[in-house]
Amino acid sequence: MLRLLNLELQKLLLNRTSKILIFVSFILPFFVILLSSLKINVFGFFTLELGELGIFNFPIIWHLTTFFASQFKFFFAIVVVSMIGNEYSNKTIKQNLIDGLSKKEFILSKFYTIAFFSLVSTVLIALISFCIGLYYSSYNEMSIVIQETNFLVAYFVKLMGFFSLCLFFSMLVKRSAFALAFLFILYILEWIIFGLLSWKIDMNTAEKIQNFFPLKSMYKLIDQPFQRIAMSKFPEKADLVYDYAVHWHEIAIVLGWTALFVFLSFRLLKKRDL
Repeated sequence: MLRLLNLELQKLLLNRTSKILIFVSFILPFFVILLSSLKINVFGFFTLELGELGIFNFPIIWHLTTFFASQFKFFFAIVVVSMIGNEYSNKTIKQNLIDGLSKKEFILSKFYTIAFFSLVSTVLIALISFCIGLYYSSYNEMSIVIQETNFLVAYFVKLMGFFSLCLFFSMLVKRSAFALAFLFILYILEWIIFGLLSWKIDMNTAEKIQNFFPLKSMYKLIDQPFQRIAMSKFPEKADLVYDYAVHWHEIAIVLGWTALFVFLSFRLLKKRDL
């Protein structure tokens, strides 16, 4: 595993564009720190400081930071599709196979790279969230601090699933731009199918089916935290209540898609005449 990972990291670090995109994808999550220190002047009457509103208290901070950090995943998605696009355009994929790398090892090297960067990103978010929480949170008991750290697991799985989807599309079309376009097409397609289902059957059943779709299932791992923040400020508002927790069956769905995308990528490469 380390040999394949090291091989792939060398390729990425020798490419200037990839190095820049990797750097940016790791730097952007630190903007969560800027969010915590943001001060908003309300028409000159008073200054609203987000950090003093309690939204960075433990354990809600794990939910908030992982949700915002996951919005930056598209930058590393460009790295993933470029990995494959460059292999085909530079003919290095054929050379790697000639040099003794099997097709299975080729796909595994990409998957190990995806897992590695997903893990590094998760560790970064964990450290950022912990530091912000220690500074702003009113609760420092360890039992409260570690509550809801399962959002970090959900964040890791979400990145793995999304990047594996990017890997599959890259293997399918061989071009970076087309692979990214396929993500947008899949997003539109999922909503079209949902619209047809809600027209044919009731809305609740259509939503349950939609939660099994690739992109939707990844999004559902970490639901938006704004409604939860509003719930904490206005507990009497029953209409604000919603299920924001991380569910293990949702993680299992995304892991299933991840395994399928990696397997399909391997099958495509195995059948393709290089």
